[in-house]
Amino acid sequence: MTRAVLADTGPLYAAVDPDDQYHARAQEQLQALAEQSLSVALAYPILLETYTLIRYRLGAGSAAAWLEDVREGSAWVNPSPQDYREATTWVGRFPDQSITLFDATLALVAARLCLPVWTYDHHFDLLRKGTPRVLSLLRRPQRGRRIGADNAKRP
Repeated sequence: MTRAVLADTGPLYAAVDPDDQYHARAQEQLQALAEQSLSVALAYPILLETYTLIRYRLGAGSAAAWLEDVREGSAWVNPSPQDYREATTWVGRFPDQSITLFDATLALVAARLCLPVWTYDHHFDLLRKGTPRVLSLLRRPQRGRRIGADNAKRP
């Protein structure tokens, strides 16, 4: 998979819900990703989490429309059994944080595939430190920087 970013639930949901505080930001970033020919990929756990969130907050119609959009326009990535096993240990590494299995699994998949993560979740700063592999984040772009630029790579 080349020229892709792995999406977290936060920006995916924000892009759909016009009342979300990050809606405009998510829409702008989707446009910037498209302009840079970067596709949005979803790990299966994030697909399930986002669909469920949209379904319960915005209704069945919105969830069905979103699912159709991602079915047509996104690559889906299946975490490996090892990703799931490692994720279960990662959540225990930070007992004072509310890191979910969704987040830990996404971080591991991103590191394994060397793909950046499109997220608004500060927990990924911690997760990046938990792996020897590079995990870059897509945050709000700073002036003069491309959205896909790695803001803080750490080995």
